[in-house]
Amino acid sequence: MFYEPRKQDPKADLGLKHNPWKALVQPRPIGWISTMSAEGKVNLAPYSYYNAVCEDPPIIMFSSSSRTKDTSRNILETGEFVVNVVTEALLHPMVETSRDVPHGVDEFELAGLTKRASRIVQPPGVAESPIHLECTFFKSLDIPSTDPESDYVVIFGEVVGIHIDESIIRDGLVDFVSVGRLGYKEYSLTSNKQSVVLKKRDI
Repeated sequence: MFYEPRKQDPKADLGLKHNPWKALVQPRPIGWISTMSAEGKVNLAPYSYYNAVCEDPPIIMFSSSSRTKDTSRNILETGEFVVNVVTEALLHPMVETSRDVPHGVDEFELAGLTKRASRIVQPPGVAESPIHLECTFFKSLDIPSTDPESDYVVIFGEVVGIHIDESIIRDGLVDFVSVGRLGYKEYSLTSNKQSVVLKKRDI
């Protein structure tokens, strides 16, 4: 099977049940992002178009389908946000916060989550998450969509503060089971890990 995304519809032209794009790039880490509006309203939403970009300085990125989404709008207005790591125990609460709810609805309350005050930025973190990355806005990039009625914005943030719960530190290493996004309605768990050491060889 081969198709050109700008010219063909996988469902209409190829007979697939869903567009396979998101199922092709997997697993994707989930950025569970908490923000606060200029008026002090808190928002929490998951993004699977998310990843680390570099480490010195530590930069993360995520993309949103619109600048008008609460998350992207809040960050562009205030310049601050928190990335909360999703563990196995937080899978279902995280999915609950993905609901498309009216502006101003507190997703922390919707999912039964607790707010944790941040050290540097104003938005709170998810207290139940063992890792919080406090971020400040670095830059944004607009990506025009093939659909003239929608657009995308990629937001880069510098991690200015890192909180790690000591319960997930074992023998000096961070050790926890995180959740990744697969295709369709599926998620993965990092409970099955393999350590591979690259051995020296003469080439």
